[in-house]
Amino acid sequence: MLKLGLIGCGKMGGALLRGVEKALGENELSVALSDVVPAAVEALQKSLSCATLTGTPGEATLASDVILLAVKPGDMKGLCEGLSKLEGSRLFISIAAGISIADLETWLGGQQRVIRCMPNTPALVATGAAAFARGSKATPEDAALTAKILGSVGTADEVSEKLLDAVTGLSGSGPAYVYTVIEALADGGVLMGLPRAAALRLAAQTVAGAAKMVLETGKHPAALRDEVTSPGGTTIAGLEQLEAHGLRHALMQAVRKATERSKDLGA
Repeated sequence: MLKLGLIGCGKMGGALLRGVEKALGENELSVALSDVVPAAVEALQKSLSCATLTGTPGEATLASDVILLAVKPGDMKGLCEGLSKLEGSRLFISIAAGISIADLETWLGGQQRVIRCMPNTPALVATGAAAFARGSKATPEDAALTAKILGSVGTADEVSEKLLDAVTGLSGSGPAYVYTVIEALADGGVLMGLPRAAALRLAAQTVAGAAKMVLETGKHPAALRDEVTSPGGTTIAGLEQLEAHGLRHALMQAVRKATERSKDLGA
């Protein structure tokens, strides 16, 4: 049985726990919860079917083999320094943006296994895209378990820590880029006479369907694009306008700028 602790019972931590419970089954998971807001703990506890207990951060940690650290970045140092006084070795998985593995390991006393990860908000609807990096003492088994936890609500890729800023710029911030694309497509439909609700539904479903095609077929996006682009047809006419107005360049630069900003915030 996996003994999983969560310190910080917000939306992201809650989504991960519910995903793990669904993946493992309620009889293969026990959960220890802690948060400074009692109502958050109570609400999350009610949403789970597995065995749960609640308490202080220290109590939740002592009851767990793996601890998800999901507090705000500004609260992480004090939390970890408090947990460093506890006996035993555990795996700590941090989802706090901008907090380095080196800092986490130091604050936790230098002997704990640490993994730093960057999930994104679609994890809330079990379609997240996450990446993680191992600390100096984390094992391949720790990495496999982390991939299983993150993968319960989407996809999970292991990368080197120096690439987590690029992950932030791409998948961490990426949903906002896609929401903008969906909104713009829907506005185009309204411009051409479609009712707003229908245009938004068509735009969102088109983006969701296209993404699913990429993930499930394994084909390169360019190959899939060619399959719907007839010579002299409507699609190539639309693509010509996207190229003329720099959509590809704009998205690439959005990832670059967000990556650079992530590096600045973590400095």
